[in-house]
Amino acid sequence: MHDIRNTAAYTRVAEHFDRLHTPALGRPHAVMDPQISPDASRVLVTGSVFDALEGQPRTRLFSARDGRLVAVCADEGSSSHAGRFSPDGKTLAFLSDRAKKGVFQLFLAETAGTDDAIAAPAVDGTVEYVCWSPDSRRVLLGVAGFGADLAGGQGSGSNVSVESELPAWHPNVEQGVPDSAWRSLWMHDLRTGELTQVSPDGVNCWEAAWCGLDRILAITSDSPGEDSWYDAALSVIDPASRSHRPILTGDNGAQLGLPAGSHDGRYAAVVQAVCSDRQVIAGDLLVIDVATGTRTPVATDGVDVTAVQWISGHVLGYAGLRGLESVYGRYDHPDRRGEEVYAVPLSGGPMYPQASFAETGEIAAVLSGYTLPHEVVVVAGGEPDVRASVSHAGSDYLLSVCGTAEHMSWHAPDGLEIQGILCLPEGEGPFPLVINIHGGPVWAFQDSWSMKYPWVPLLVSRGYAVLSPNPRGSGGRGQEFVRHVVGDMGGKDSVDIISGVDALVQRGVVDPLRVGLIGGSYGGFMSSWLVTQDRRFAAAVPISPVTDWYSQSFTSNIAAWGNSFLRADPEVPGTAAHTRSPVLQAGKARTPCLNIAGAKDRCTPPGQALEFHRALTAKGVESVLAVYPEEGHGVRAFPAVTDFLTRAMTWFDRHMPAGGKT
Repeated sequence: MHDIRNTAAYTRVAEHFDRLHTPALGRPHAVMDPQISPDASRVLVTGSVFDALEGQPRTRLFSARDGRLVAVCADEGSSSHAGRFSPDGKTLAFLSDRAKKGVFQLFLAETAGTDDAIAAPAVDGTVEYVCWSPDSRRVLLGVAGFGADLAGGQGSGSNVSVESELPAWHPNVEQGVPDSAWRSLWMHDLRTGELTQVSPDGVNCWEAAWCGLDRILAITSDSPGEDSWYDAALSVIDPASRSHRPILTGDNGAQLGLPAGSHDGRYAAVVQAVCSDRQVIAGDLLVIDVATGTRTPVATDGVDVTAVQWISGHVLGYAGLRGLESVYGRYDHPDRRGEEVYAVPLSGGPMYPQASFAETGEIAAVLSGYTLPHEVVVVAGGEPDVRASVSHAGSDYLLSVCGTAEHMSWHAPDGLEIQGILCLPEGEGPFPLVINIHGGPVWAFQDSWSMKYPWVPLLVSRGYAVLSPNPRGSGGRGQEFVRHVVGDMGGKDSVDIISGVDALVQRGVVDPLRVGLIGGSYGGFMSSWLVTQDRRFAAAVPISPVTDWYSQSFTSNIAAWGNSFLRADPEVPGTAAHTRSPVLQAGKARTPCLNIAGAKDRCTPPGQALEFHRALTAKGVESVLAVYPEEGHGVRAFPAVTDFLTRAMTWFDRHMPAGGKT
């Protein structure tokens, strides 16, 4: 059915989201990016806010005060985020799109006595992040030119369309990466009011941070295309001369991210990790002597580091992932002594754990669990103190229908332990099971609110069990565990997932005749791939999948990454670009597939879902394709979310019903 808006199924899903979000309209329903003031007196977070259940939520800054989240600075319906306290605690810098939606610029406000903010001079582009100099006199701006690629986790596409002002009949013209799409660094001097570019022309700066008063650390490449990030180096930039000097490249194909410079400029910290997505990095923490280039690996007791901050000239704070735990710690570099401050089996961030460290020792974090709405927490002396929660009547409703979650582990056939989160409805099994496969492949599930995907509690509310596995290649288990998937995507990680199903069948939790698949991005690839490798699956919903690694090589903006991870050459017949493409093995499939794509997706273009749909139908396999014209990498905006999830729920209800529901 093409238009499902007048169906009972659509109404049911719409009512679910209405009950979940309407009580929190105008209020934050989720928070992230905790920032604690230097004296630990204030904690700032960025909240996601729906004013109406349309489009995507906007963002707004909130302060955690007296158990409540209080809005910071008037926003007039615009979005604001990236709030940062100056080191002296007197000034707040943040980004807002007050002048033009989607185009963020720097604003400054006093941290005491006023709610007014002053706009700094505007840059040509949109500001992605801000960093204070150690003396609180300058603000570093990371600026993305118009038309710059967004990461997959941001929805892919570009930040602001360079064709947005053209008439509807005008062709989309591609000539490589637009000249305007570079990422550069600019400095705003609070004393003079001047705004100056400090990065060299022809150098793309993906991330940056101060290193003392006269140096900047940046992750740099010679090209602005998204694929160039995977080979980017850690560089030192001299803002006075606008020169740059690379000091580190990733070992053995690893990527670099999360640069941080010590206040005195002596040391640089960076995380080195095998990554599949920009902005999703979890790995080994390195400290580098900037003068000599000597690097020191930091022992973190099995933690894949996901956030880094220098607390003083020699003490480094970090957060990270160890298995299913969020972990927070400190490291004294001269003494090479680490201290784990706090660990909790909950999610610590929107993707991976985040944290902010006060000079007085406190740590600010945002925690959530499948049955715990987001909380702003300050850890002092190893003990957490909840400063605010997003709980509301809508979250109470979700808790009443979302069932329970349990941490589980099982062993793959080769003996490797695999972990995951199992969400169960009320009642006794065996239940129909939907396997929820994460993107990446280098990402990881934690025990988190809604498991970060709205379809998980919705499925559980309808009587389905949902398993969210972390197969080999997932973060939080060290770089050796991640590297298992390099050159073997769709190999042993597939077996890891299937062995988790077998374990649940043996426990009597799952009905082996009612097992389905859902997942986005790499999860979309795996949902497509698994139905060609095993006929046990009753239904599948691949979202934003890769189904043909050959055509992906010539249509995706991260094609080089895919070929590298596959260790394949698409021009050579018989390599993994061909043997690991679901579309070329569609004749083995018997599973009905609902294929979902976004028309604006540059990472996994919609042609990937189209190819698989056509290949399945050519082989007589039931298949439906839904391409959302305003969506990118995944379906994120209402009412498209309601439409997509109505189709997904109906698909599972039809092919593997829970308790006879249709």
